[in-house]
Amino acid sequence: MPRADPGYRLADQDVEFLNSDDTRGVRLELEYLKAESLLRSHGVRETILVMGSTRATRRNPYYRVARAFGRLVARASDAAVMTGGGPGIMEAANRGALEAGGVSIGLNIDLPREQAPNGFLTPGLSLRFRYFALRKLHFLLRARAMVAFPGGFGTFDELFETLTLVQCRKIAPIPIVLVGEAYWTRAVRFDVLAAEGMIDRRDLRLFRYADTAPAIWDAIRGAPLRPAARAAAPGWRRPARRAGGGASPPAASRRSARGRRRSPPRAATRGAAAGSRRSPRRSG
Repeated sequence: MPRADPGYRLADQDVEFLNSDDTRGVRLELEYLKAESLLRSHGVRETILVMGSTRATRRNPYYRVARAFGRLVARASDAAVMTGGGPGIMEAANRGALEAGGVSIGLNIDLPREQAPNGFLTPGLSLRFRYFALRKLHFLLRARAMVAFPGGFGTFDELFETLTLVQCRKIAPIPIVLVGEAYWTRAVRFDVLAAEGMIDRRDLRLFRYADTAPAIWDAIRGAPLRPAARAAAPGWRRPARRAGGGASPPAASRRSARGRRRSPPRAATRGAAAGSRRSPRRSG
């Protein structure tokens, strides 16, 4: 009887084969399924996505705002705080949520220069991804809102992808809050894009500015929620408790009160009905 080739390995045990170009599609599917299975096993249904600079130190005023916001989310809702799992602003938001007894999730990414996850993640919910595309997918699949603090290329990448998906109706509208009006109005001239006809003036209503943790929360609560979010979290509209220790960035306090009085984005209101008819959890 012929003997099996001792050099042949079963496909699921052949690491070299699984890492080849021919099996890239399999790797993509496995990366999606592993994270999805883990999040489901932990009962994670809704998240608040927080993005921001990894370079912000604990002395940075925005670090304190992000930490206060993380506490506020944990105390006033059933949503988990989800970040990229790294240091800086993401650490601050994860830290605040964990300190307040909430669920704190980090989706880290393998990079040539390794980035260690921060130490404020719920045990079992520090995930690691090989592909940015699958990480982005999981950032938005359960997102109830997206909060962008000052940051660099990575923050801009996540922010503009989310704005594009909402603008193009590839996902149902979600509140998008830019923290630090002074920073964002200098970093991105959205008004110039509208004036030059590169975006519609209605697109300026896809996002709102805020400068303090309570103002961020007010901006989220003032925007229309997905029907799925309302059904999954009936306590979402409970009055928010104000988190202590949240200092606003320099010259921000005067704008924060004005930001809380702004009305919800009308573009999001018009899009809510259309968005609810399609799957609210798919991001393309």
